Amino acid sequence: MTENFANKPKIRCAVYTRKSREEGLDQSFNSLDAQRLAAENYIASQISEGWVLLPDYYDDGAYSGGNTDRPAFQRLLKDIKDKKVDCVVVYKADRISRSLFDFTNILNLFDEHKVSFTSVTESFNTATASGRLMLGMIMSFAQYERELASERVRDKIGASKKKGMWMGGNPPLGYDIDDKKLIINEKEAKIITALFNKFIETESVTETARDLNLSGFTTKIRISGKGRLQKGGKFTKKNVRSMLENPVYAGKIQHKDQVYDGLHKAIIDEQTWQEVRDIFSGRSTKNQQENPSPRISIPLKRITTAPLLKGIIKCGNCGRYMIPTYTTKRGKRYRYYLCSSKAVGNNESCLVGRISAGEAENLVTSQVLILLKKPEFVVHTISQSINRIPQSIVINSLKQIEKVWEELFPLEQARIIHLLIKDIVVRPDGLNIRIFKKGLTSLTTELND
Repeated sequence: MTENFANKPKIRCAVYTRKSREEGLDQSFNSLDAQRLAAENYIASQISEGWVLLPDYYDDGAYSGGNTDRPAFQRLLKDIKDKKVDCVVVYKADRISRSLFDFTNILNLFDEHKVSFTSVTESFNTATASGRLMLGMIMSFAQYERELASERVRDKIGASKKKGMWMGGNPPLGYDIDDKKLIINEKEAKIITALFNKFIETESVTETARDLNLSGFTTKIRISGKGRLQKGGKFTKKNVRSMLENPVYAGKIQHKDQVYDGLHKAIIDEQTWQEVRDIFSGRSTKNQQENPSPRISIPLKRITTAPLLKGIIKCGNCGRYMIPTYTTKRGKRYRYYLCSSKAVGNNESCLVGRISAGEAENLVTSQVLILLKKPEFVVHTISQSINRIPQSIVINSLKQIEKVWEELFPLEQARIIHLLIKDIVVRPDGLNIRIFKKGLTSLTTELND
């Protein structure tokens, strides 16, 4: 007796396939085709249960299962949310994902939209309790397998770097890649030599970047994977410092916190490399000769105390914030604020450039103290403090503001300046200071806490 399938509810089945690598995808019958054929045959065997194959192809070639950022998979999820799919069929469960966390979230989404999941080779269906148990076990092993493979790759990279081998990636300025090995690019090597020599001469990353840009040098010119020419850019404090700290130029290979002798040739000698290290650590020979007395090693940050105007002082020419820094001459430190655009070599023609930190801070402080003693500001503060602070305390505090100010710690002074001042714009002809009016009341409260 022939069974009538006409009354069976239709189960619309989508086939999803994935392959991690590109190898073999150009063949007329590749891994994706094999996975789909097996899934189609499985769906055909379930025709008595009302299973029907959807014509859409959801194929992700050369996409990892470590995440869900795959175009065909995202299209599948959208069709599921649009109620176009009742069952997802794959060749193996790990084609969907190799991450147990991602897989759990995917299954939750499937459940939310009443979509079942079936693996052809692992013979389970999430529509049953035993199928869900089997799936959980399979995915746990899949994640273990992926993590084990990643661990082996990391171990291999670590062992190779201990031998001094270059383990891939874009070659740094000064080197090219030949047969997976670093070889010196003589033209670029001259830039690296000039970079290290200039830094040793000036002991300033900023001045080194500026000098390289003025000399017409650029960062490395590259050819992208698609054959496009990527022009070199300007040198900045960030990339110059990165080069100065890169042990590759001294013929070494770094792995995590360890440095090993490399198989490639060095561009700079060991003495030059050590001089740069000494400058960064504050032990340069130049400083010791100029100041033979014991010298306290300063941190790599250019300012060790909170600058009074940091974050509120701007360049009136570029519109960029000015950053605190300093220079040292004959053992004496000179502080100043430098236009951040000029600091990275983006605007050498800036009319403001830098200003003396001491002069700017003294000027701003004196102007603020003068304003606070003016009658209109005293009246404003009193009006804002009604029923909270006695009038006599407000008047007395503002009259003695200089004395109170001198007793404050630098950090407290900086906090109060930021409470009062909205911004400071530096122009070639002077400073423009804007005050926060609401900060006046808060200041009075601060001074009497």
